[in-house]
Amino acid sequence: MSATDNGNVTLHINPNGIATISFYHPAQNSLPAALLDELTNKISQAGMNEQTRVIVLKSEGSRTFCAGASFDELLQIKDKQAGAEFFSGFARVINACRKSPKIIIARIQGKAVGGGVGLAAAADYCLATEAASIKLSELAIGIGPFVISPAVIRKIGLPAFSQLTIRAVDFQSAQWAMEKGLYNEVYPDITTLDDALASLTEKLASYHPEALNGLKEILWEGTADWDELLSHRAAISGELVLSEFTQQSLQGFLGGKR
Repeated sequence: MSATDNGNVTLHINPNGIATISFYHPAQNSLPAALLDELTNKISQAGMNEQTRVIVLKSEGSRTFCAGASFDELLQIKDKQAGAEFFSGFARVINACRKSPKIIIARIQGKAVGGGVGLAAAADYCLATEAASIKLSELAIGIGPFVISPAVIRKIGLPAFSQLTIRAVDFQSAQWAMEKGLYNEVYPDITTLDDALASLTEKLASYHPEALNGLKEILWEGTADWDELLSHRAAISGELVLSEFTQQSLQGFLGGKR
């Protein structure tokens, strides 16, 4: 286990080669910089391990998959460099998923907001519950989903992304997310979700590793420029978060509006 003062990230590889990466944070599984770095490290570590056949990305708890960026940490950003570095944490996680030679299956058991939607989009296949509604709230706090947008648009297309971004205070249902292509399968509850996840990952782990690796390359064709692209997007978000508008909005959200 790799732990921070608030939250942790774990990696476990079972004898069949199923690597499970799980993260937790007490604030609705939000992601401060330390957890983002740990996620990047664990994704890269699992992908390079010869025992790994398939990777499962999940979070702990039952209500929220991931609430996105840590608002507490966003309020502590005082200059452009620090802002760009924080948002680069999301860029590194997405690029780690993209570069991993192993197929990544995301288990979305609850709501996904902001960067949480980005995590789902960075996976190669998503299984979710009916409670896994999604929202991109960034515009409502004075920034935008700039870092995660390439991954999200790649999955759901520009029209659906536009709706999700502009309707920044509205959740879209898990069914909507499946219809648009973010989720591949939606189940009525966590128990059914986990049964389906176990069945799928066991099958994938039994397939030819080189065939799976080849499929992974095909799935991410045309994204070779994302290191530079997402770094540029992180700088944009890092500058916007310094504005008085955004700082006041963050204070409001921390007051109970998130």
